[in-house]
Amino acid sequence: MRIFRHLYDKVLNWSHHRHAPYYLAGVSFAESSFFPIPPDVMLIPMVLSKPLKAWNFATITTISSILGGILGYLIGYYGFELLGEPLVKAFGYEESYARIVSWFAHYGFWAVLLAGFTPIPYKMFTLAAGATQMALFPFVIASILGRGIRFFVVAGIVLYVGKRLEPVIVRYIDAIGWATVLLVVLAGLAYWLFC
Repeated sequence: MRIFRHLYDKVLNWSHHRHAPYYLAGVSFAESSFFPIPPDVMLIPMVLSKPLKAWNFATITTISSILGGILGYLIGYYGFELLGEPLVKAFGYEESYARIVSWFAHYGFWAVLLAGFTPIPYKMFTLAAGATQMALFPFVIASILGRGIRFFVVAGIVLYVGKRLEPVIVRYIDAIGWATVLLVVLAGLAYWLFC
């Protein structure tokens, strides 16, 4: 099945659309508070299609992600029981959320800073930061650093090696996609069995 090649082509087409930066901003904003898909799925093909705008795209992604993170923080701070908790349960992130809350108790600022590099969705960190009433200013600073580093590194890697890797990615996209799905399933099983 060539599902991943079809999805790759579709996202690449979206990245050429004249409103693509707005779509990128919307996905980045939403992902930080309630949307399950990371903005990298738009950032990467946009940098591939318009490499001269790589840093602009990374900036859009970072700023939008931080603004969405502030919304997630406010949801956690003022309405965790009403809005945040149902989001956590809807995405099946109860265990991740509990782990993040314990990280906040020990690491606070550093937990948010490192959130951009963990496999745990950033929205869980934003909700937990608000729910545990972390001070807003350190939260925003940590988000700027963590999210900024992540998205600029992604844009830089794609900018410098993306065009050389694109033919390989296109050729093996379905194998890469199915291998990723298999790894996620195996990691989930291992976590379920041993943790």
